[in-house]
Amino acid sequence: MQLDLHQLRELLTAIDQTNISELTLKSGDLELTVRKGTPLSDRLPLPSSDQTDASEFVSPGAAPLDTTATKTVTMTPGTPPTVSSKFEEILSPVVGTFYRAPAPDEPSFVEVGDRVTSGQIVCIIEAMKVMNEIEAEVSGQIVEILIENGEPVEYNQPLMLVDPN
Repeated sequence: MQLDLHQLRELLTAIDQTNISELTLKSGDLELTVRKGTPLSDRLPLPSSDQTDASEFVSPGAAPLDTTATKTVTMTPGTPPTVSSKFEEILSPVVGTFYRAPAPDEPSFVEVGDRVTSGQIVCIIEAMKVMNEIEAEVSGQIVEILIENGEPVEYNQPLMLVDPN
């Protein structure tokens, strides 16, 4: 069984949203155990750098992970990103992939400037091969679409801004 980074991320997100405290997945030469609520240092002895190589922990045939830092982001605690308070945000209820249209050859659900009503479908987020229709929770005009089509989104990430006036 091959498990790529995207699939692992989706699995961990799904587990995090449940009451499951431990999950062990075994298939062929792959064994993955996930435990919630206990620090990593309580479970695994950390090998010294001369004893092992990080590639030993990657499943055979998987692309090696790049562990070099490419960008550092600094945020001051207690200061969330600010958005004009006159606009309402449409937030992602799940981690997944953002799609503006029901299919690649079909028109987008909404465009900037469109008026939406509460309950109207504005986009789709694919999570673990399931297409989740995202509805507007407020009526108004779409002011900005914050995510590009096909981009990954995080839980509670703003997707669109709506002017409720």
